[in-house]
Amino acid sequence: KNMSTLTKKEIINLIKEKKIEFDPELDQFQVQPNSVDIRVGWNFYVPKTWEYNEKGRVALNINYLDQGIKKDSYKIIRLAEGQYFEILPGEFVIISTLEKIKLNKGDLMAVLYARSSTIRRGLVVESGTIDARYDGYLMLPVMNNTKDQIIKIYPGERICQLVFHKLSSELTKEEADIHGVAKAKYLSSTSYGLEARSDSEEEINLIKKGKIKDLKNQYKI
Repeated sequence: KNMSTLTKKEIINLIKEKKIEFDPELDQFQVQPNSVDIRVGWNFYVPKTWEYNEKGRVALNINYLDQGIKKDSYKIIRLAEGQYFEILPGEFVIISTLEKIKLNKGDLMAVLYARSSTIRRGLVVESGTIDARYDGYLMLPVMNNTKDQIIKIYPGERICQLVFHKLSSELTKEEADIHGVAKAKYLSSTSYGLEARSDSEEEINLIKKGKIKDLKNQYKI
């Protein structure tokens, strides 16, 4: 039995059965023939490039293996109704989704893609997977790919789409929660907590020491 892609009819039925949940609920503009459009939320993360400390004004040089990406590496912009966000040329930001997404079926996952209209504006939105039984908001890494155009974004805009796939077998909640050897990093993500979280300490320590063979030997499937 192969993985299949869900159509509009199947997606709507699963929403009615509470097997797929969105908060706030979807509107008619969002449901496409074989996908669901996701809207821009209110919270924007802008990476910091420097800080002022006892040494003076110091550029931030982040080693993600040492510290991951923490909230203090970003400035959080929370927009109010009627406000917008301008992404500068070449700028990278992280945007929260308006919708919280909950997949209540163990044989259902989704893939995130940019909408074609978003790409034509000069924005790059990285794709990603939403695992079976995921519950939380989504983090959208967005970059203005133009050299000299400022791109304005409003909360509520449809920026990307979810394509849903039915898996060949079902995962239990416990099985779905384990990614590799640890619990999934982004379970129950909130729109205020979208910073990247570190991989397992055991894996990172072996990588930093160059012990790739040891990693493979210790963690055989």
